[in-house]
Amino acid sequence: MINIDDQFHKLFPTFDFELNPLQKQVVQNVIDGENTLCILQTGGGKSLIYWLSGLLLGGTTIVISPLTALINEQADKLNELGTNNELRINAVAISGNVPVRKQVKLFTEWATKKTLPDFIFLSPEKMATDGYLEACLNRIKDKIKLIVIDEIHCVSQWGISFRPFYQRIPHFLDTVFGNVAWPRVLGLTATLNPQELNDICNYFKFSGKNVIKQELLMRSEIQLHVTKFTKEEEKNPRLLEIFKIHRNEKILVYVYRKYNKHGVEDLCQFANDNGFNAAYFHGDMSAEERSKLIDAYKNGEFNIVFATNAFGMGIDIPDIKVVVHFMIPESVEQYYQEIGRAARKLKSANAYLFYSNKNIDVKNRYFIDGSFPSKELLKRVFKKLVPKRGNFALLQYFEDEEIQTCLPYFEEAGVMKIDGKVFAVLDNIEDIKNAQIAKYVNASETKNLLTISKKFAQPSTEIAKNVYSAVIDGSVKLKKPFDRYLLLKFFSLELSDNHLDFISKSIEDKKQYKHKLLDYLVYLISGDDLNSLELHQDIARYLGTAKFNLKKLHRTLDGNQVRSKSEVIICNLLYNNKISYTYEKTLKTPSGEFMSPDFTIELPDGTEIYWEHLGMIGQQEYSKDWIRKLDLYDKYFPDQLIYTYESCNLSQDAQELLERKILKK
Repeated sequence: MINIDDQFHKLFPTFDFELNPLQKQVVQNVIDGENTLCILQTGGGKSLIYWLSGLLLGGTTIVISPLTALINEQADKLNELGTNNELRINAVAISGNVPVRKQVKLFTEWATKKTLPDFIFLSPEKMATDGYLEACLNRIKDKIKLIVIDEIHCVSQWGISFRPFYQRIPHFLDTVFGNVAWPRVLGLTATLNPQELNDICNYFKFSGKNVIKQELLMRSEIQLHVTKFTKEEEKNPRLLEIFKIHRNEKILVYVYRKYNKHGVEDLCQFANDNGFNAAYFHGDMSAEERSKLIDAYKNGEFNIVFATNAFGMGIDIPDIKVVVHFMIPESVEQYYQEIGRAARKLKSANAYLFYSNKNIDVKNRYFIDGSFPSKELLKRVFKKLVPKRGNFALLQYFEDEEIQTCLPYFEEAGVMKIDGKVFAVLDNIEDIKNAQIAKYVNASETKNLLTISKKFAQPSTEIAKNVYSAVIDGSVKLKKPFDRYLLLKFFSLELSDNHLDFISKSIEDKKQYKHKLLDYLVYLISGDDLNSLELHQDIARYLGTAKFNLKKLHRTLDGNQVRSKSEVIICNLLYNNKISYTYEKTLKTPSGEFMSPDFTIELPDGTEIYWEHLGMIGQQEYSKDWIRKLDLYDKYFPDQLIYTYESCNLSQDAQELLERKILKK
């Protein structure tokens, strides 16, 4: 077993902090060869986990991440670290910012092993639609040591952040590596409910022992404020009040509407008209526009951003101090993930949630019900897709949003499947020195892939694979980059009533599930005596935090969460004295009894010291339990126990104990 701490400081010497125990556990699990799912709260250091894992494994790490801005930001950070630390990290982000011709050149250089990046960042859409990329990665599959799937909750069809092409990742891995030879897979997310967790474990075969979850998924440093309004018009004056109260702080306002009244653009104009400095962010903006806005926000060119939930997963702006939900989110998961944009590097923040009965109704009818295709739309889209001849059709996926909405349901119903990633027409090659490719080109005047496939009685995917290989090997040259098409194989040329009934049932199940998620959020935030701490605890319980851990509310310098301010003092003393410890580590006696010392300290010689802080001595039950534990320590762990009492002199008492019993050793 390698020493994770030593490797961390060796690879990142400029970082003046320690990894937390969960980060180390996940990295060790990946190094040990296990597919691992890590559930760690927003701002908990997920990026550092895969940075370190990838560098320790060597070779190339592929990171699949949902946002262009995040892909570019992570690659830039790694390259900058490589420059500063002389690591020579080579991280490449493949996004719309990279011209297609340059992408092809990069992929070919990888396939011919002229260059091999340490990290390759891809969107799920790029991974799922680019056949040439897939062919090039297949050539270096033995060099790819780790697949990282960031924001892996997007895989689940039950989640509000579902991205269909996340479900294509296993097929991509099968095609590149073979279905029994995947590299290690590391999945990362901040929130998962049980149904989404089950979905993800099924897709990626994560076993229960390799699901590593933070004990306490609670952001209690964020003060939660909830206001229910009778009329929507009451929200605007309250919003201005919040802007005035927090006038010198970065504020993020979530609005789930792009246009019209109370959309992000309308509210942004309202804020600017009232003397504030605001901008807006939504999915219809280009990737370049969104990246520039994020940079300007970071740099303080304005302090208020109105955004749809396109401003979300993985965007790392450390000094957001306030998050406002102008409308109710769809679920507890969405709410908690979005307030997690705040206080990433700050000790405190505020989150305001505005809602009304009208919001709840609109969210149910338009945002939830309206996000699913109707029968009429399904029929219309199927007619667009179904081939006029044969069982195969070519699709340029990104040209039609209606197709993007309906395609997963056609696959789910077994009407068709995505058979591969190909090109449409073989008219972009020249200088052909490969006899088989020459035959393909000369087989048809139109050079249409489906026509060539029919003439040679050869699958289109196999023809595309041969062409890609010829380009990589240099036996043909490209005049222009390949176009990107999905090859659809149809098992039925009609969308029957049975198919529609199956799809309708699937849609209805998903609708009802999402309605229940919203109902539960409404239940949690309802009531006149809502308490921020209790709401945090209710959410943490819903997200799977054990009852035993719900009172760990106080944060220490090293990121631990403990039960009392007195324990914070002791943790901080240990941390400042660079003493490694574990909080409430389970201790089993030789007789089979269990205890959880407040602090387990491992000394350099491998022995352990157990530090108990007696905060409630004098209370009858507490004292009885302490006498029981004292007998166990005396019997099984003599000379390994130290303890402190609750006192206004605790800092001094603890420091003296530390020097007398630990530091001198």
